[in-house]
Amino acid sequence: MEKIRLQKYISDSGVMSRRAAEEEIKNGRVTVNGTTAELGMKVDPESDVVKIGAKTVESRGKRNYTYIILNKPAGYVTTMSDERGRPCVADLVKDVGCRVYPVGRLDYESEGLLIMTDDGSLANKMMHPSGHLPKIYRVKTDGEVNGDTLKKLSKPFDIDGYITQPAECSVVSSKNGETVVNIVLYEGRNRQIRKMFEQLELNVLSLRRVAIGNIKLGNLKRGEWRRLTPSQINYLKKYRKSAGKSNA
Repeated sequence: MEKIRLQKYISDSGVMSRRAAEEEIKNGRVTVNGTTAELGMKVDPESDVVKIGAKTVESRGKRNYTYIILNKPAGYVTTMSDERGRPCVADLVKDVGCRVYPVGRLDYESEGLLIMTDDGSLANKMMHPSGHLPKIYRVKTDGEVNGDTLKKLSKPFDIDGYITQPAECSVVSSKNGETVVNIVLYEGRNRQIRKMFEQLELNVLSLRRVAIGNIKLGNLKRGEWRRLTPSQINYLKKYRKSAGKSNA
């Protein structure tokens, strides 16, 4: 969407007149994406977060999209329906108030953070290679994962004829004959982590996605969802991958 002058955006929202908005900007009470605004600057009504003090200013013409994260349990498919009659993530978000769709996938056996929205533009952006964010996983395996194994996990893999980008891997804990490994992927291939572990003859006991970029699962319970904050939505809309990495 075409950018417009900040004072016009505020006045169009119905909060106050353009002249009053100019005074608020001059007095340093207006911020755009967390930064103090200056008179004459322009904003994107669809993506920029404008605040006067602590209050967010919403454009009258802006459609109110819905953005949530779901803690997907294992045993659910990441689809809106399933021809085999398996439970779907759609069953867990019926009370959102609108029909939201998953952005990306988690396989049937995996659990954790899944972003869902009815904003098709953002979903397409996130799925495009230029908009991919790093995804962080916790993987539990039986046995010990030593330094040599970590190095192997971090290197590129040949998965179904495709050479993957390197991953970042570290041990979170190791006890009772089981090890939890933290893995950061910078691209997402189908069942990539499971295939990585399979090639190294490691058994995956559980796989959970705990974050996408700086959006974390936190203490959200399995099967429950929560809305993203305005700053998290803005982060997703503004994200651009770092040079030299193919983020996922």
